[in-house]
Amino acid sequence: MTATIAVPDVPSHAPSPVGDVPPMTITILGLSLSSSWGNGHATTFRALIRGLAACGHSVTFLERDVPWYAAARDLSDPDFCRLAFYRHPSELLTTHRAAIANADAVLVGSYVPDGIEVIRKVLTIAGGVVGFYDIDTPVTLGRLARDDCDYLSRRLIPAFDVYFSFTGGPLLDRLERQYGARRARPLYCAVDATRYAPADAAGAPQPLYDLGYLGTYSPDRQPALDRLLIEPARRMPDRRFIVAGPQYPADIDWPANVTRLDHVAPGDHPALYASLRYALNITRADMLATGWSPSVRLFEAAACATPVITDPWDGIEAFFPEGEAILVARGADDVVAALSDHHSDTGRRLATRARAIVLDGHTGLHRARELAAGLWHLRPAATVGKPETRSLDLAGPTERTGDEAHTPA
Repeated sequence: MTATIAVPDVPSHAPSPVGDVPPMTITILGLSLSSSWGNGHATTFRALIRGLAACGHSVTFLERDVPWYAAARDLSDPDFCRLAFYRHPSELLTTHRAAIANADAVLVGSYVPDGIEVIRKVLTIAGGVVGFYDIDTPVTLGRLARDDCDYLSRRLIPAFDVYFSFTGGPLLDRLERQYGARRARPLYCAVDATRYAPADAAGAPQPLYDLGYLGTYSPDRQPALDRLLIEPARRMPDRRFIVAGPQYPADIDWPANVTRLDHVAPGDHPALYASLRYALNITRADMLATGWSPSVRLFEAAACATPVITDPWDGIEAFFPEGEAILVARGADDVVAALSDHHSDTGRRLATRARAIVLDGHTGLHRARELAAGLWHLRPAATVGKPETRSLDLAGPTERTGDEAHTPA
């Protein structure tokens, strides 16, 4: 018999109600917590889980033990949660069964290797609320449309009690109407404000670089990087620029005044932001198409009181009002104009406003409270869909599996 899920009487896409809830045990299966190399998931999970711990919740994070992250771990023994590794999804039914079956809530993240198999096993044994946290929602839906998504299938989406999305706006309605999500709720990225903060004003050096970009190479972001950083660097040979992040092709023609760094560990991010007059934010093509997808780098830079120049995207005004808390650059001319302005307090004014916005609503503690409240209030509905009553066909010939999912947005 198909389980009937009671839907709370709240606006369809309202954020989860925020408030103190009793301590819960939460198990998260995500791409990575231990390594921030080549992905933005680790810093997002770290901020979120630190917030959950600060609220009194007990979190277990289950991470697939893969060589590319094992070789670049920068958080092997977190003090804010239990971190455990598994080599194959079958271990979820044995070694880690209790952590899933006994949790008040289980959250599966996007880009988890063999994600479809992982989700099926979680749905088989979880006794509490089961949610999906998509830190790549527009990318995920694009891959589902092309039938090349190896961490989620369309038929699994209705099996979750809630679909948390780092993208908000109209996409939430699509998740419910087109993909059958029971509830689609925004859970934007956030920043750990205890670790990302301005440098001590008394001892802070003058910025070393006029503009810097922190991000892993992505082919669909490169045209914007060419337009908004490389071209301004060519036009302004007396200014200094920096691009930090791995996987950039060796054949990129970097101007002589552009410094390149490979991976920068999260602990070094604040120092990097402190070295910049402006930080550049570039949005992936799928996120540009949907809008409402603020990146974690936006919140990090703002928390460090570094003013941000961003490419334009729908929904930005809901987070950082243009001209008040952020500069929007539509081309190289806009960047050159911003960097040429040495005689006003524009940068300081933008940074002050942006930092206030972040501290008021976009820290890991804020997101933790939103998540915990949303999970807690779903518990009565989730009891209808416990393992013995979940009846969706969780397997099918169109589902894809594989462990290639290690290049997230």
